Amino acid sequence: MPELPEVEVTRRGIEPYVAGRRVEAVQVRTPVLRWPIPAHLANTLATLKVDKVERRGKYLLFETAEGWLIVHLGMTGTLRVLRHTPRPPEATRHDHVDIVFDDFILRYRDPRRFGAMLWHPRADGDVLDYPLLASLGVEPFSPEFSGATLFRATRGRKVSVKQALLAGDIVVGVGNIYASESLFRAGIRPTAAAGRVSPVRYDLLADAVRVTLAAAIDKGGSTLRDFVGSIGESGYFQLDYFVYDRAGLPCHVCGTAIKQIVQGQRSTYFCPRCQR
Repeated sequence: MPELPEVEVTRRGIEPYVAGRRVEAVQVRTPVLRWPIPAHLANTLATLKVDKVERRGKYLLFETAEGWLIVHLGMTGTLRVLRHTPRPPEATRHDHVDIVFDDFILRYRDPRRFGAMLWHPRADGDVLDYPLLASLGVEPFSPEFSGATLFRATRGRKVSVKQALLAGDIVVGVGNIYASESLFRAGIRPTAAAGRVSPVRYDLLADAVRVTLAAAIDKGGSTLRDFVGSIGESGYFQLDYFVYDRAGLPCHVCGTAIKQIVQGQRSTYFCPRCQR
């Protein structure tokens, strides 16, 4: 599933193509993804200029004068920049939406159809007030995110520290892969109760989250199954994993075998020696 690094890599890849460009047409082949695509979307977007592309958590926000196109990549979604001259590239059954510009297509592909394309008109106010965005936690690269933020938000919480990271109401975008990797860098056992982690250790975790996500973005994200960037390039951060998907292999730091457990129906990986 694309996590924050993959979404940010996608944003950085497509913005130079679409920012300042006018949409010529929209072709919707599959009207229902996770939610129905607004029936008016094709007509609404046609002729609008995309001013910029921003990210909030795992959502991409295409701003226009009339409002925002909100895109979520779901579990297997990608946005690809494809030239359509001299002829449009052939679409497959997993290619659900084409946003056509003058000499290229921005194509949304999603084998599992769990992503989303939604519209927020400017007349309804700030896009950050949209229901799916309004309750999200702070951005991990923002000044508001710190160890103190994590400590305050977890007082009295009995869930594990990993589950607290994944919830998205404290900090956004730290999905399963990067939660495991960040907890390893911080030396925190993923099963530790979130409400019992000390301020000092949360300082370490906040720093680890930023370092891990920045490193993943720098290396194009992680390509485990479906993810590719805007021009089809694979990420390679998976080559640098400390613990994720390395069950039974020796820890890069101490040599102890990496363990795998299940938390909230998701696999968690950790080093029993480095993470106490």
